[in-house]
Amino acid sequence: MAEFDLIDLVRARTGALAAARGDVALGIGDDAALLRVPPGHELVVTADTLNAGVHFPRDAAPADIGWKALAVNLSDLASMGARPAWCTLSLSLPEADPAWLRAFVDGFAELASLHSVALVGGDTTRGPLSIAVTAMGLVETGAALRRDRARVGDDVWVTGTLGDAAAALVLGGHMPAPDGRVPTVAADVTAALHSRLARPTPRVEAGRRLLGLARACVDVSDGLLADLGHICTRSTVGAEIDIAQLPASPALAAAFEPSARHALQASGGDDYELCFTADPALRDHVAAALELAGVEASRVGRIVAGSGVRALDAHGGQWQPPRSGYVHFG
Repeated sequence: MAEFDLIDLVRARTGALAAARGDVALGIGDDAALLRVPPGHELVVTADTLNAGVHFPRDAAPADIGWKALAVNLSDLASMGARPAWCTLSLSLPEADPAWLRAFVDGFAELASLHSVALVGGDTTRGPLSIAVTAMGLVETGAALRRDRARVGDDVWVTGTLGDAAAALVLGGHMPAPDGRVPTVAADVTAALHSRLARPTPRVEAGRRLLGLARACVDVSDGLLADLGHICTRSTVGAEIDIAQLPASPALAAAFEPSARHALQASGGDDYELCFTADPALRDHVAAALELAGVEASRVGRIVAGSGVRALDAHGGQWQPPRSGYVHFG
């Protein structure tokens, strides 16, 4: 397939998403897209690049790669409280493989359709497998969740559960086990953990429900301790996390002993949950809002004076993780 054949294939499989939105004046097919931002809203823009062997295993299913390439960007929009609207997609492909591309685009479009996201442009080129997505969303003017608003005394919350994706990487041999031991687990447990790695759920509705309730927010991509550290840095505060309070899925609890499990939850990464701070007086409101979003949430710590993130064990002593989180170029 030639480059424009590839583009036509992508447009044919995603064109209905753009046609369904009334705010796409011009989508795929020109030098650039024309988009309409409604009055009273701000444009939220994020970009992520996924590389084979770094962000996903080289043998990952193409439909899962397509889903995840969009999901990680929608997770960034969710952390700002934005509703997704549009995206662009740039693909570097070792070869023009129509079957691979169809499956990739199907996975991408499946998630895009769930959030009414229109693909409005991008690029294709030959090279090592790499996917770059720019996602754009809309949030009411002045309402966006940010990293620089946490205050001393705030609760620290996380949505969903932590550690499943990192556990899947350990079981698949793509990441060392925290304690050096890879457990033998049942097939259904492995499948449950792998699904969280392959197809993360961006917490878009949860982010929308947290507008006006959360003070600061970040999505957990590199690990809870590392990403909460970004809030601390931007807000000039410190944080304490109760390791025993970190939420675990039944699959993770079945697969790993507490010491290894806590390490995966605190610093494994690839969770794509939301970590946010809120006034303790709003606990009931936060819980109710996230229940409406269909998402469980857990209070796992507090914002304190100082700097950095301290992890505490069940006895209040300092707990030291094997690492704070994933570091590019580390």
